[in-house]
Amino acid sequence: MDEKERRLFAALEAMGSVVVAYSGGADSAYLAWAAHRVLGSNAVAITADSASLPESHKADAEAFAGEHGIRHEYILTREFDNPDYVANNPDRCFHCKDELFTRLDEVAKERSIAHVVYGVNVDDLGDYRPGQRAAKLHEVKAPLVEAGLTKAEIRELSKRAGLSTWDRPASACLSSRIPYGTPVTIQNVKTVDRGEDAIRALGFRQFRVRFHGEVVRIEVAPEELERAMTPEMARRFTAIFKGLGFHYVTLDLEGYRQGSLNAVLQH
Repeated sequence: MDEKERRLFAALEAMGSVVVAYSGGADSAYLAWAAHRVLGSNAVAITADSASLPESHKADAEAFAGEHGIRHEYILTREFDNPDYVANNPDRCFHCKDELFTRLDEVAKERSIAHVVYGVNVDDLGDYRPGQRAAKLHEVKAPLVEAGLTKAEIRELSKRAGLSTWDRPASACLSSRIPYGTPVTIQNVKTVDRGEDAIRALGFRQFRVRFHGEVVRIEVAPEELERAMTPEMARRFTAIFKGLGFHYVTLDLEGYRQGSLNAVLQH
């Protein structure tokens, strides 16, 4: 693991200057920290200012960057103006990342920054992630993959470095809560964001709010499911989500699992 981190540092140093696609999650935070450590002011972490990024993630990203002195900026992305993105077909993530990397390419070109990098890791390569196709199209570098780092190793190295993000729950954009074929709109992702903020305020750590029109499906991590399955919590969930306009409020008995909406692609 130490050797992999040395390879990461060496790869970043060889790049000379980088724009880091920075969402504030464990992987991109570790990459932004490493780039700052190696390149200093020649590394800038940029977060998409998009309705699909939860407000809590923006706050976390800002706080982490400030804590470690990382150059951090926002850039406006307009994926919701793209009908192919709004249609929410299985390639939605491609259109999102294509927009993001187009904007980051523009920044890099304007400032004569050598490379755009992002925080994909070795474990991500086996999942269905159309965004990786956009990264290849834009020649975005993946230093964590080049170093051979897995998600578990990134978490452990982050912990060793004293990074608060080492155990941050897995995260994804809000549009991933909307089933394929249901149009993604700023209104429905904001509804999801408000719902997830309310669940977080109840003390739950790993969960998802899945938007199914008039039905909401709440996924809670298996280790937290018992707490969620009480009459009192049922009343709270019902009050929260009926207040957000849902007619029916459901709790998924399988619990949280990453990419559950991709299950339909296997049939």
